[in-house]
Amino acid sequence: MRFLFYSHDGLGLGHTRRHLAVAAALARLAPESGILLATGAEEILRQGLPREVETLKLPGLRKEENERYAARRLCIPAEEIRSLRSDLLLTAVRSFRPGVVLVDKHPFGASGEFRAGLRELRKQGGRAVLGFRDILDEPGQVRKEWAPYRMQHRIAKYYAQVLIYGEKAVFDPVSAYGFPASLEKRTRFCGYVLASESERSLENFAWPFPPRGQRTRPVVLATTGGGEDGFQTLSDFISAAQGAAWQGVVVAGPMTPEADSAALESRAREASVAFRRYVPHLSALFGELDGLVCMGGYNTIVEAVAQGVPTLCVPRVRPRIEQLMRAEAFERLGLLQVCRPELLSPERLRRQIAAIMNRSSTEPGAPSPDALKFDGAERAAEYLLAVAAAPPEGPD
Repeated sequence: MRFLFYSHDGLGLGHTRRHLAVAAALARLAPESGILLATGAEEILRQGLPREVETLKLPGLRKEENERYAARRLCIPAEEIRSLRSDLLLTAVRSFRPGVVLVDKHPFGASGEFRAGLRELRKQGGRAVLGFRDILDEPGQVRKEWAPYRMQHRIAKYYAQVLIYGEKAVFDPVSAYGFPASLEKRTRFCGYVLASESERSLENFAWPFPPRGQRTRPVVLATTGGGEDGFQTLSDFISAAQGAAWQGVVVAGPMTPEADSAALESRAREASVAFRRYVPHLSALFGELDGLVCMGGYNTIVEAVAQGVPTLCVPRVRPRIEQLMRAEAFERLGLLQVCRPELLSPERLRRQIAAIMNRSSTEPGAPSPDALKFDGAERAAEYLLAVAAAPPEGPD
């Protein structure tokens, strides 16, 4: 069986990390499978790939605003980067001939770059599966963006199945985004996808803070994922950490602009805050933290909640509010606290960090990872195998 996973990756690493978790689960369930992961995020190679997974590196994109992308590194117009990536994806479908393609979030790719690939897949008799994170954006905004294209009905036409990486009880996109009956019946809720890190990932690892048995005060780490738009949060965190009763640690992220990274490192040095530009397998350290400050990206807060880390979330609110919606939904479940970015300040961070660290794990209503299911990668892999094993429909 052959599977092609496609992530557009215009901002951050979340889409590809989710795909990598599902690919790893698929490789465990069906090690004889061939899995090709197409992505523009070169940083994913640092995450470690299962033996059965190969990558197709696409030229990188940079998200400028909703539905608008530009080349990340190449000095070429947006239309040329779209055409180049589209040609590479089409060639991959023609040459690799996958039985199933898993597409993340964008049904037809960034700026429609995967439309030709989907048509070729249908011509070859393959099937497409669409994966959505739990929340895309505010329902009214999604419906407004989808309306001119009748997107819900087009998804139903091109996709054999839709996988929701979340739980209906937390957020129901079927209802919120107006899925027609034809799409609802082929939609499956998988639970949350957890990109688990093995203990081996910490072997020969230079920790950015002392292990529990060697530390003299609590450790609070701040991270903003890829780091493209996390400067203000990390800057305020450094100010909050200066002179605090806890040790501050900053991991800026591999996509942090050079000037921002240099400024943060200089300020961290002055404030006696440990600084790292990038830490591979960062979530493997979450269980050793006394507190975490992060944005509201899907992977980070799912990994933090799964490990019961006291978490303060400062979600992104532009260009979409999906992080805010997810963070507030998790806050309602008692799983973390939220600081809205417009209220962010060093003083507020100090107060809220103290609050999350002082809350006892035995206190009524204290965060419990049992509130959610984290087997989404395994369940998604099982659905993909079922789609692959279904009788072929033949080309159009």
